[in-house]
Amino acid sequence: MRDTDSTTKLDSYVTYKFYEHYEAPSYSSEYSTYSPGPPLCYVVVTCKSFLWTVLTIISTLLVVASIISPHWLVGRPRWVGLRPQTMNGTIYDYREQTYRPTLGVFNRCTKLHRGGVHIDSCATYVTGLDMPSDQFPDTWKSALILFAMATTLLTGTVVTSFLSLCIRVVFHKSVFTLSGLVQAIAGLFMIVGLILYPLGWGSERVKNICGDYSGPFLIDDCQLGWSFYSCIGGTVLVFAASMLSIQADLATSSDKVETEALDGKTFIAVL
Repeated sequence: MRDTDSTTKLDSYVTYKFYEHYEAPSYSSEYSTYSPGPPLCYVVVTCKSFLWTVLTIISTLLVVASIISPHWLVGRPRWVGLRPQTMNGTIYDYREQTYRPTLGVFNRCTKLHRGGVHIDSCATYVTGLDMPSDQFPDTWKSALILFAMATTLLTGTVVTSFLSLCIRVVFHKSVFTLSGLVQAIAGLFMIVGLILYPLGWGSERVKNICGDYSGPFLIDDCQLGWSFYSCIGGTVLVFAASMLSIQADLATSSDKVETEALDGKTFIAVL
């Protein structure tokens, strides 16, 4: 009977030690009073997760900056100032220099001559989605809606990229893979918007700054501004971040990270 009791106590002790190491908190009335176990939240930073976070922030900033900028199209050179006037048979030309107006998805920039001073005037030209297509092309309306949806999704991934330092599972799914999926969807919205935008180049508003030969995918005397290229670059980075999210998930769930977490570390950095 004594051998049986000793074996039972030994098995109980081994079982307790196993749960003391892998579960928190643990209790035992005979061999221990309380074991706190590993912390509820610990920060994990790996090289790939850090790169994914940085890429997520940069791509989102590029996309947002390009959309709100009016430098998608750069128009033909124009004179700054008043039109030539005739006084006592003499023509006076008050035009002093040239400038190039710019046009964005929903805003524009030009120069105004007021009180002898040349003023840069940048403002939105959109008063509503019910505007005529010649002034606000229907394809631009659709593109603007898609861009707005994409930026909303990307802003959400920026938030989750910071939360991923401590929270890595949401609804039994990895934060990295869920964020990567959202980024891929946002990237698809951006691609469709970038395709719709040139379809509106035949509108009257574009012809006013680019020329009468403007049409879908044809901008006559205009040039593509930095905002258009920035939007393309941001979209490429969005897809790059989406693919990198898979590697970030694998890096933060590696055996080395789990081992250091079981050791009770609250900050884990893995190269």
